[in-house]
Amino acid sequence: MSHNYKFFQNKKCEYFPCHKGLKEDDFNCLFCFCPLYALKDKCGGNFDYKDGIKDCSNCNIPHSKKGYDHIMSKIKDVIALGSEK
Repeated sequence: MSHNYKFFQNKKCEYFPCHKGLKEDDFNCLFCFCPLYALKDKCGGNFDYKDGIKDCSNCNIPHSKKGYDHIMSKIKDVIALGSEK
C-alpha cells in the first residue's frame, strides 16, 4: 500500500526548510502548522515557553519521516479539545 499522503514538500516556500536539523530531501511540509500545538505540554514535541507563548522552533516532529504517525496517534486528543465544555 502506498503512503504518499504522509509526505509533501513545498520547495518553493520562502521558508523551506523552516526548521534546522533534518535533511532537505526528508523534510516534510505536510504539517506546516502543527495540529498538536493546542495540546500544550502534552504534544510530545521539543518546545519551550517564551513569555507565556509556546515556541516550537526546536521541534522537528511534524517535519520528520515519522511525524505523520506521531501526529495521528495524538489527533484524538486535539479533537477532544473541541468537545470540552
